Amino acid sequence: MNRSTFQLWKPFTLKNSENLKKIKTINLNFGPQHPAAHGVLRLVLQLNGEIIENTDPHIGLLHRGTEKLMEDKIYLHSLPYFDRFDYVSMMSQEHAYCLGIEALMGCTNYSASFTQIRTLYDELTRILNHMLAISCHALDIGSMASIWWAFEEREKIMEFYERVSGARMHAAFYRPNEVNLKAISTFLIEDVVEFIRNCFTTLSEIHNSLTYNKLWKQRLVNIGSYSYKTALNFGLTGVMSRSVGIKRDLRLSKLETYSNYYYLNFRSFVGNHGDSYDRFLIRMNEMSESLNICTQVINKIKVKNILNTNNNGKKNVNFNKHQLLEYINYNKKKVSSYSSMEELIKHFKNWSDGFPIRPNWTYQAVESPKGEFGVSLISDGSNKPYRCKVRSPSYQNLQVLPQISKGHFLADLVALIGTIDIVFGEVDR
Repeated sequence: MNRSTFQLWKPFTLKNSENLKKIKTINLNFGPQHPAAHGVLRLVLQLNGEIIENTDPHIGLLHRGTEKLMEDKIYLHSLPYFDRFDYVSMMSQEHAYCLGIEALMGCTNYSASFTQIRTLYDELTRILNHMLAISCHALDIGSMASIWWAFEEREKIMEFYERVSGARMHAAFYRPNEVNLKAISTFLIEDVVEFIRNCFTTLSEIHNSLTYNKLWKQRLVNIGSYSYKTALNFGLTGVMSRSVGIKRDLRLSKLETYSNYYYLNFRSFVGNHGDSYDRFLIRMNEMSESLNICTQVINKIKVKNILNTNNNGKKNVNFNKHQLLEYINYNKKKVSSYSSMEELIKHFKNWSDGFPIRPNWTYQAVESPKGEFGVSLISDGSNKPYRCKVRSPSYQNLQVLPQISKGHFLADLVALIGTIDIVFGEVDR
C-alpha cells in the first residue's frame, strides 16, 4: 500500500454539529416479570444506549394493608403477620413485635431462658437470610455453584424451625415474655451443634468459589458505590450502612441492645468503599459471626433435667462429657394443667380475648439481617393495638437504588438489586 491508499480509508467525520444524528433515550420496563425483580418490582428505566440515566421504582403490587389489619386483632393474633413481611427472616420480625408488647407491659428481660432461645434463633435466621441473599445474587450474575451449598444449609435451618413450631417458614414461635421451652430438647441442641460444625465448611466452599473469583469481582467491585453522607440521608441501616463505614449495630449498642446480646462476645463488620463487593464480604463475615454467637448461646443455654434422657429413658451422658449444656431447671412456676376445667377456660379466654395493656407508646427495633426492623405500638388501654407502624429496612434501602444505578450499565442493575437484598413482603406491606 502506498500513502494515497491510506487517504481512501480515512474515517469520515462531520464538521458541522447540525449534521450529527441525535440519539434519543429509550424507556424500558425492568420487571415485574424479570427473574431478578422478585416478581413484584417494576423499574421504569431511562436508557442512553446501555447506560442507565434514570430509574423510577414502582411498588405496591403486593400491598395488603397489614398494618391496618393489625388494629382489628388482639395483640397475640397479630403475631403471625410478622412472619409474612420478610418471609426470609421470619423470627427476627416476630422478635421486634414481642419486644414492643413487652415494653408496653413494662417487663423487659435480658437473661431469662427464653431470651437465650430467641438469640439462638435470631442468629440462625440471619444465616438463613444471608445464604439466600448471596446465593441468589450469585445466580443472577451467573454463578450457579453457591446456590447448591447455600440451600442445603437453609433446609437444615428450616428443619430447626419446624421442630419448635411445626412450620418451616411462618413459625409464629415467639410469644411476649416466653417461648415454648418444651420444644427445646437436647436432641435439637445436639443437631444445632452439628449444623454449626458443618456450616463453617459450607462457608469456606462459598468463599473459595466467589471471593477471589476474577469474574465475580469484575461484576461487583466499584459497582453501586455511595458515600457516608448518602447512607445517612437515605436512612440506610444494616449491611447497607456498614459498607460505608457507619459503625451501627443495635446488638452492640449499650442503649439499644436487646435479648441476650449484652452477655455475648462478638463483633460487627464494616467496609470502606461502599460497593457491592464490600456488602458481599460483610454478609459472609456476619454468617461466621452468627455461628460464633450460636456456639456461645448453646454453652449457656438452660435445659430441663428431664429432657436429658434418650428414648429408652436412660440418662444421655454425651452432653456432660462434652460440657455443651448446663442442666439447670428453669421450670420455677407450675405449668397450667388442662385436666382442670377452670384452667382450660382461663387458657381459652387468654387466647381468644387477649389481655388489655395500659395506654402507652413504644418503639422497639431489632438488628434484622437486612437492617433495623422497628415496630411502633400505641396502646389505648384495650386488648388491641390502637396503631401499629412497621419500620422495614428493605423499604428504606430500596430508596437509594435510583441514585446508585445512575451511570451504570443495564447489566449491572441485576447486581445492584441483589446487593440491596430486597424482599417485597416488607416493602409493600
